[in-house]
Amino acid sequence: MDSPLTADPVSNGADATFMTDVVEASKAQPVIVDFWAPWCGPCKQLAPALEKHVRAANGAVKLVKINIDENPGIAGQMGVRSIPAVYAFAGGRPVDGFMGAVPESQIKMFVDRL
Repeated sequence: MDSPLTADPVSNGADATFMTDVVEASKAQPVIVDFWAPWCGPCKQLAPALEKHVRAANGAVKLVKINIDENPGIAGQMGVRSIPAVYAFAGGRPVDGFMGAVPESQIKMFVDRL
C-alpha cells in the first residue's frame, strides 16, 4: 500500500464507493469531485488542469473523478444537470464548487482555497 505522500491524489470514483472515497475521506482532507463523461468536450479540457493543480498541492487535497454515464446515482442526488460539474467536500459535506470549464487560473484558486 502506498503511503499517503506517494499515493496518487487523483482516482476514479463510483456511486458504490462515494461515501468512503469522498464523504468519509473529506473528514481528513478536502476532496474535489469531478463529474464528467467521455463524450463531454469541456470535461476533456478541464480534467488535465484540475489534475495538475491537485497534484501540485502535494497531498493537501484529493480528486475523485466520477463518470456519470457509468455512475448516475450520486450526480442525480446532487442535482448535477450539466457537466463538467466540480464540487469540493470538506468535513463530510459539499463546501464549494463550479460548473463548466473555467480558466486554469480559476482552477488554481479553487484548489488553493481548499
